[in-house]
Order: sequence, then structure tokens, then C-alpha cells
Amino acid sequence: MIKLILFDIDGTLIRSVGAGSMAFGRAFDTLFNLPDAAQGLDFAGRTDISLLREFLGQHDIQATDSLERSFFHVYSHWLAQLLPQVEGCVLPGAQHLLTALQSMEDSPCIGLLTGNTRLGAEIKLRHFGLWKGFQLGAFGDEDPCRNVLARLAAQRGKDLLESSLPHEEVLVIGDTPLDVACAQSIGAKCLAVATGNSKLEVLEQAGATRTVASLEDIDPETLLGL
Repeated sequence: MIKLILFDIDGTLIRSVGAGSMAFGRAFDTLFNLPDAAQGLDFAGRTDISLLREFLGQHDIQATDSLERSFFHVYSHWLAQLLPQVEGCVLPGAQHLLTALQSMEDSPCIGLLTGNTRLGAEIKLRHFGLWKGFQLGAFGDEDPCRNVLARLAAQRGKDLLESSLPHEEVLVIGDTPLDVACAQSIGAKCLAVATGNSKLEVLEQAGATRTVASLEDIDPETLLGL
């Protein structure tokens, strides 16, 4: 039985229609006068800190803790400004599944495993009314490697549950092959959902435990029995 469920955000729970990448671009422009720099970055399945460090490396700018904090402060400002201007949405089945899981008598621990910074994740999910109910998370400003974040999230789940947590009782839900690989790196199961940019067959080939077209296509009981 699954005891810890870790959700990705973009392409899995919500579609923000590029607000994140646009906010990166505005922040690059604000801080470095490089308005088009975000166009050369591949955002799918990445952590925000890895994207920033890739940009800094491309432009021979030294990465420092202070600079990274300043960047994500500006990025968060732009993200909050841009989200109301785009036609984003909660993806099919996401709200219903979260509500159903959270209302179960023996509900699993529900958390986030995302490449977004913690503040970025909160801004996005609050905008779409989904922030409440997540008990823990591992975020894209904690480490550039998603596999490290997976280990952090699993450990936090174990600490919260105050019990042993075998890897097979952890489920990662995401929309890219990188999410599948992230789950596999800690021996967790993975539900891959084709509401992002990856097709079902690609997610199946990546080795997901199960693939669905959308979160409408799986019920909580089936999910917990994966």
C-alpha cells in the first residue's frame, strides 16, 4: 500500500502556459539586461536552480548564494505578476484526486517533488487553489539534481510518518521521463501522466509503473494499490 505520494507540479497538476519561463526571462532582463536568455533553456523536468546555473555558466557569471537569492526574489515577483495574465488551468482530474486522497480515512502522506523553488511552487499552486493540503515537499532551490530531491522528500515523508517507509510504499506522480527516472532513483513507484509534453508511449518506454492519459483516469483506491 502506498503511504507517501509525491506530486510534480507543471504538466501534472497545472498548466501555467509558460508563466515560469517568462518569469525567468523577465528576471534575466531585470538583473542582467539579457531579455531573450530564457529562450535557450529546456525547462521540462528541470530544477530552477539548475536552469539558473546553466544560464550563469553560459554567460560566464559566477554563481554565488547571494546572486541566486536575488535572482529567485526577482523571479518570484515576476511569476506572481504573470500568472494572472495567462490562461493557465488545473489539469483534468487533479483537484478531484487531491481532494479524494486528502479526505480518505487512512489518507497517505501527500507531498510535492518539484523543480520549482518552494516560493515558486507556492505562488503557482495558490494561484490555482491547490496549495492547501500538501504536508511536505522537496524543491528546486534545494539542490540542482532531482534525484537528490527525491531522497530528501522520501526522508521527510519517513520523518513525518514516524515509521519505516519502504521504497515500494512511495509513489511519484509526474509527466516526464525525468520524473520516472527520479522515482526509479529511490526505488519508488511512478504514475506517469500524459498531460505535459510527453506522450504515453514515451512514458511507458521510460519504465513508469503505470501510465494514464490524465489524472481523471485513475481513482484513489487503484492509485494506493499500485
